[in-house]
Amino acid sequence: MKNEMHQIIEDTKQVRAILVGLNTEKDDDEFDRSMNELKELTKALDIKVVGVTTQNLPSPDRSTFVGSGKVEEIKNSIDVFDADIIIFNDDISPMQIRNLEKILDTEVIDRTGLILQIFAKRAKTRESRLQVEYAQLQYMLPRLVGMRSSLSRQGGGSGRLSNKGSGEKQLELDRRRIEHRMSELRRELENVEKERDTQRSRRLSSSEPKISLVGYTNAGKSTIMNNLLSLYGGENSEDKKVLEKDMLFATLDTSVRRISAPGHRPFLLTDTVGFISELPHTLVKAFRSTLEEAKYADLILEVIDFSDPEYRHHMDVTRDTLAEIGAGDIPVLYVFNKSDIVQDQQKEASQLVMDVPRVNDDRAYIYAKSKESLDALIDLIEETLKSGDTLCELLLPYSEGGILNAITSSSVVESTEYLPEGTKVIAHLSAKNAQKYAKYITESN
Repeated sequence: MKNEMHQIIEDTKQVRAILVGLNTEKDDDEFDRSMNELKELTKALDIKVVGVTTQNLPSPDRSTFVGSGKVEEIKNSIDVFDADIIIFNDDISPMQIRNLEKILDTEVIDRTGLILQIFAKRAKTRESRLQVEYAQLQYMLPRLVGMRSSLSRQGGGSGRLSNKGSGEKQLELDRRRIEHRMSELRRELENVEKERDTQRSRRLSSSEPKISLVGYTNAGKSTIMNNLLSLYGGENSEDKKVLEKDMLFATLDTSVRRISAPGHRPFLLTDTVGFISELPHTLVKAFRSTLEEAKYADLILEVIDFSDPEYRHHMDVTRDTLAEIGAGDIPVLYVFNKSDIVQDQQKEASQLVMDVPRVNDDRAYIYAKSKESLDALIDLIEETLKSGDTLCELLLPYSEGGILNAITSSSVVESTEYLPEGTKVIAHLSAKNAQKYAKYITESN
């Protein structure tokens, strides 16, 4: 990426941003990837990117992060590009933000502030709104000291981002009030988490396998969920669908749906918030109870956008995030979505063309909107779950009809025979179910 200001867009009037990146130790490819991701994050908030500038320094400038010369360049470009906001691709200190806003007389936010605003815009449920507000206040607290002068200069005029969602009179929101509100939010979130724990306990007590969709944001998790619902979601499947949109962090809310494909055991499928590089710690902490849904899964489906040149980096981010929330040891199937795009690229380049769908060990190369692909994925899920099964013969008293229903709904049943002494069932039981129904097992292998 060139170390110079260049204009990108200059048409319709809306909030317009200049992006700023500082490269201290990253290689060029890694730095370009990070800056391109910042552009996508900015667009996700419906802000028009009108300019980009970068700087190479051995370490950030303590006062202005990018140095006085670069700040002067940015200041001159604000009028040229009619910019309303300056967005930095790194976390910058409250003091640096204050210094920059004083010099530039323009709003300045960093990467964490930008992601917080995206989350605030996307939050729909009560839980996600509470989580986002808590993260915003946690982020705002150390930045409060110098906000009074900057807010009095800019507050209200152009819809200041760093002050949205927290009331009109930001000047009056002092440290004590923020800390008091954070205490209230913690109590509310504790109550919501108890409700979540109750719901989770009900799911965990079910014999049906629990499978979580995880992965980098915008990899296609919700598309897989919705298309599986269309095929195997049962009645009212359309009403059960989740928001599906080609944007970063289209949905923040956890959704659990039952998938029941003929000839396969039903399972509970969970869709969770997407991951991203350098996901702000305040958000990881605030959304921990939501992210931790993956920790309780029997199997994780890691969805990867195979058409993205950075997909290996995305896999690294997902692995690290799963480890951070305590889900690093759960079995994983790698679902390489959008493989049809790669297939088309191979055809255009006259290369050897891969088959789609294609399943290889713990990997599935699919196109999420194709029934053939989703059936191949269902088969792989079944094969993976079955690998931990034991073929058992059970004799169930007729008084235990509930157990028969539970085994039938959660296991692959080979045969059912009604005998005078009870119901003889031959089924593939998971380790958990084999232990649960051990007293009814007459033979296993």
